[in-house]
Amino acid sequence: MTDYKLKTIPTNLYCAHWVLPISSAPILDGAVAIHGDQIVAVGSRPPLTAEYSETHIRDFGYAAIMPGLINAHSHLELTAMRGFLETEESDFQSWLKKLTMARSERLTPDDLYISAAWGACEAARAGVTCVADASDAAWESMSALRDVGLRGTVFQESFGPDPKFAVDNFEKLKSKFLRLREAETPLVNVGVSPHAVYTVCASQLELISDFAIAEKLPLMMHVAESTAEEMFVREGGGPDARGLQNRGIAWTAPGVSTIQYLAKLGVLETQPLLAHCINVDRSDIETLVEAGAKVAHCPKSNAKLGHSRAPLVSFLEKGVSVGLGSDSVASNNTCDILEEARFAVLFARAGTELANVGEMLSAHEALRLATIGGARALGRQEQIGTLQPGLPADFAVVSLGGRHQAPSYDPADTLIFSSSGQDVVLTVVAGREIYREGTITTIDETRLRSRLREIVERLSS
Repeated sequence: MTDYKLKTIPTNLYCAHWVLPISSAPILDGAVAIHGDQIVAVGSRPPLTAEYSETHIRDFGYAAIMPGLINAHSHLELTAMRGFLETEESDFQSWLKKLTMARSERLTPDDLYISAAWGACEAARAGVTCVADASDAAWESMSALRDVGLRGTVFQESFGPDPKFAVDNFEKLKSKFLRLREAETPLVNVGVSPHAVYTVCASQLELISDFAIAEKLPLMMHVAESTAEEMFVREGGGPDARGLQNRGIAWTAPGVSTIQYLAKLGVLETQPLLAHCINVDRSDIETLVEAGAKVAHCPKSNAKLGHSRAPLVSFLEKGVSVGLGSDSVASNNTCDILEEARFAVLFARAGTELANVGEMLSAHEALRLATIGGARALGRQEQIGTLQPGLPADFAVVSLGGRHQAPSYDPADTLIFSSSGQDVVLTVVAGREIYREGTITTIDETRLRSRLREIVERLSS
């Protein structure tokens, strides 16, 4: 029990068989006291019940109260494309081209808002309280997060492989960003995202990085994701290079890894959040550590698109800040960070990094990746990712009573290896219950579903 006090009595005391603060050991028969939008106490149920005897008690029984899950990399605007690109997955360039054309030519701004809002609802239903969302339709994604009630950072994407248009493309990005910044809220802020090295030229990367440093902005980028990207940067060949050549865009390969290329351009000076980071070596990892760069690990999307595995164990051993990301459901099919954590553990154990079984990633470590790990990846570790007095009341309640979860000997093992987002029964952001008893409380899901069907019909025609 904590000594942290407020003059007024908290409005709610949430109790469950387990409370997992993450910053300390699991608490059997625990409780979390909430006053307004803050946590005021975390501890054993009996003393907290006595201390806050006049407060409203919510007892979830055989369940676990844990910090809200953090999705360190998503594309909510693409939720309407779940299953739309399955036939293209054997060719990443064709997959990306079909996605880009459908988004730009067949989806209206309202369609993109509906898509993002549906994705935000899915996240909330799965216990996700904070999202790092990369979006070309950042205004729509930001509106969706706000309306559903999630916390997050929306990264306005920028594209432009031709150096001739670098300044114009940068000015467009800056204009979009300035509009977005005016709409920031206490829960949702804005960053910038040069998409990838094969879609953004060097001079544009430098302009965006300088801008991010000057304005102290978070920057996210897709990095070292595919073999094609590796060929593009190291050799100047492969499908990405041929695509530029066909468009009359000159490209001279730097002859180094993507990480070293970004270091040379100054991108790593922004301490960016780098999604994927599959094709990296020891030198690259050391460079990431020295730069203070963070990694959004997306094991399911990486595998589904045939991009292999990122060296998660090596990242963690060297001290890289790593969070878990779903990527878009166009390449993953679900926004479920508990499931993502399970895949992260299984892929790490099945990899070639381990010298012996004693080095295997544990469920407790995976749970940290899904919570405080994501918070560190987003630079929000002082605000979210753990249950501690004085922090915002962002948490999820996960039922442990399902047949698929019994018996349970350890709550972390049960959460990671036997549970999914479908077991979440409550999601709270800043003290507000945005999902409870099977219903999103903040937005009309029936209307969203109806509009989503219209979008699917248009994409399918």
